[in-house]
Amino acid sequence: MRRVRLRVWVVAVPMAALAVATIYPLVFTANVAMKTRHDYILDRFSLTSSLFWDNIATAWTSVGLGRYFANSVIVVASAVALLLLIGSMAGFALSHLRFRGSRALFLCFLAALFIPFQVIMVPLARVMADSGLMDTYPGLILAYVAQFLPFTIFLMTSYYSGIPGEIMDAARIDGNTTYGVYRRIMLPIGRPALLSVGILNALFCWNDVLISLLMMPSPEHRTLMVGVTSLRGQYSDDIPTFASGVLIAALPVLVLYLFFQRQIADGITAGATKG
Repeated sequence: MRRVRLRVWVVAVPMAALAVATIYPLVFTANVAMKTRHDYILDRFSLTSSLFWDNIATAWTSVGLGRYFANSVIVVASAVALLLLIGSMAGFALSHLRFRGSRALFLCFLAALFIPFQVIMVPLARVMADSGLMDTYPGLILAYVAQFLPFTIFLMTSYYSGIPGEIMDAARIDGNTTYGVYRRIMLPIGRPALLSVGILNALFCWNDVLISLLMMPSPEHRTLMVGVTSLRGQYSDDIPTFASGVLIAALPVLVLYLFFQRQIADGITAGATKG
């Protein structure tokens, strides 16, 4: 009995410390965002005595985070939709449609996972500039698709490889074409993996700074994370306003994770173990 309790404490104490270390920065940021500049200067670590919402209103309107938020929603939603469409089609083709070079093509996508963005950022910028896509929504969307497509294809291919080929054969006997099998059979079966990879890609795109900063140099086209990063220089003497911007950027990600944490875990586990 004592050994069991000791094992529980050995696991519980480090996990509790990790939870506190993870939650504390968010709590501290929210507490600072609710302070006036005067209260923050007097004592930055004390709990705020009143909720001062003017900092959030200033960050949303005067600083322009509302426009940056809309830019991020447009770009992230479009990029994730394209990633799911292309990734699910490619995953289905690479896992169940046998054609010459399919294995080599899958290995190319797998190898692309190990290429850092810093290696391709200069050629990408030149191609986008020559194509007239620099500082445009389609350009940033295509950049996100190119960056995160290998991961999407890898996960979808791994998931679809675990689906028996007999299901596809039965669907063909019922008169379905290849597209019919994909739309009527593979898409519904692949919902756990699609939800998982969609949420992960949304988090990747939402939290990105480097690609967005490279592709969107104009201030009016900035995404939310780039806008929040720029606040550090503009409001270096107004930390509560900067903390409000960080809080605005973090809340959508936090809400998304809280609602879909089970789906994320289930989808990743399914995609990693099947096949």
